[in-house]
Parts: sequence; C-alpha cells; structure tokens
Amino acid sequence: MIQHGRDRTARRAGDMLVAMSRLTRNLLFSLLLLAPIAAAQSVRLYVFDNGVIKGIDPALFQLKKEDIATSDMVVASYLVVHPKGTLIWDTGAIPDGDLNADGTPVTQRLYTASKTLKSQLAAAGFKAGDITYLGLSHYHGDHTANANDFAGATWLVQQPERDAMFAEKPPNITQFAQYAALKNSKTKILKGEDYDVFGDGTVLIKATYGHTPGHQVLFVKLAKTGPILLAGDLYHYQEERGTSKVPTFEFNKEQSLASRAVIEAFLKQTGAQLWIEHDLANFNKLKKSPAFYE
Repeated sequence: MIQHGRDRTARRAGDMLVAMSRLTRNLLFSLLLLAPIAAAQSVRLYVFDNGVIKGIDPALFQLKKEDIATSDMVVASYLVVHPKGTLIWDTGAIPDGDLNADGTPVTQRLYTASKTLKSQLAAAGFKAGDITYLGLSHYHGDHTANANDFAGATWLVQQPERDAMFAEKPPNITQFAQYAALKNSKTKILKGEDYDVFGDGTVLIKATYGHTPGHQVLFVKLAKTGPILLAGDLYHYQEERGTSKVPTFEFNKEQSLASRAVIEAFLKQTGAQLWIEHDLANFNKLKKSPAFYE
C-alpha cells in the first residue's frame, strides 16, 4: 500500500512537471509573438512585397518607352512600428483571399502577386488586429486591395478623398468593395494640414492633393536610417521628377505640380530619401520584411 501511494505521488509530481513544462513553452511562445511589439523602443519601418504591374503603356504618363528604364512597376505596402502604436500604409493590388496558399503567382488584369499581406505581417510578428492606424496614399485599386482587413484600425484620411470614395458614384480606378468597410471605421479626417501621427514628429502625413482629390504621402524619421518619404503616387517613375509630366488620368494636374514642388522643397529641407512606391529598381534594393529599417 505504501509503495502504491508512493507511485501515485510520483505520477502526480510527474504530471505536474509536464503541465508546468507545457505552460512554460506556451508562455515563451506567446512572448516570442509579442516580442516585435514589446521590443519597439524606436521607430521601425517594414517593407512588404505586393507584386508587380506589367504591360503599362508609358503614354499614360506622357512618357515614351525610351524615356524610362522600364515601364514595369512594383506594388508595395509598409508597416511603421512606433513605441506608441502601429501604422499600415497602403494595402496592395490583389486581395489576400484571391492569392494561392502555395505561393504560386496570381494575375488579375495587369497585376501579378504571390505573397499575401497577412503572411508578411505575420512574419514580422503582427496581425491585422494589432494595427493602430491605417493610411492609404490614395483610393486607386492598386493601393486598397486589403483595406477592409484593417477596418478595426483608426483610418487617417483627407476629407476630399473620403468624400470621393463614398460618393454616390465612386471615382474611376477604384475597387469600392475592397474598402467599403472603412465607412464605419473610426476615422481621423484631415483637411490638408500636416498630421503628426504619434505626436513626436517621427511619423507625419502630408497632404499632396492632385493625383486624386486627397492624395497624401508619409514621412518617417528613423534613428539610424534617417528620414524617408513614402511618396504614394506623387510620382510613378524617377524620370518624372523635374518635369511637368503627370499621368493622363490625374485628377488635377495643377494641384499635382504644386504638391510636387512643396515636397521637393521639403526633401531639401529635411534631407529625406524619396521612395517612389512604384519604383521597381529602388524597391529591389530595399530590405523586405521581416527585416526592417530603424
């Protein structure tokens, strides 16, 4: 009887050790998942690959084939991680739900992509529910594909852009269904003023109206890399800089040229790098998530 009692006690002790071991493993796993958020003591910038755009006619941008290195464009989105929260900037051209689980490429119209935004966020240690703010440079469909996934975040949008997006007849080059859920999102309406997202000057939204009614760009000040300006579609090609050429489908050419002048002056003032979001050559040089800039 004594021996049986000892056996039962030993088994209970063993069961407790196994349970504690499982609890420790689960706790460590949870801490690993939270590490990217907890460890963000300074601003970080992650770059996501949302595919390419091929078969573009340069004439749409008042350019000739010989004027540019390539007519192909990249589709990119970005995650800013700040000690006070997170901001996703643009959301791709093909919805995650339309991409293949095995990573084989999917083509829709001129767009081709193979990596989901969700998987790239996960690789960096985040999910849609972790995102504090959503910013779209503008409403064109190659920037809004997964916008609905971030409807739980606070949407940072210019007044004329939101008005156009939810007008009775949405503008051309939009995919209304991709962003429809934002109508009920918590929203910070901007009216052309600079907006300091986290209140410390490290992440600023700047209005650059013209390409669309409320186009905007994002300035990110990084401690090691220095300042970067994510230009949305202020330009599409490097070769547009220093010219008066704008896309033939521009909402307002004069506004665009004025916005470009303001931003070029801002770049000189701050020494910021200009990242043209569709610039394939520049994108190919960048570190991609889960690596990051800080």
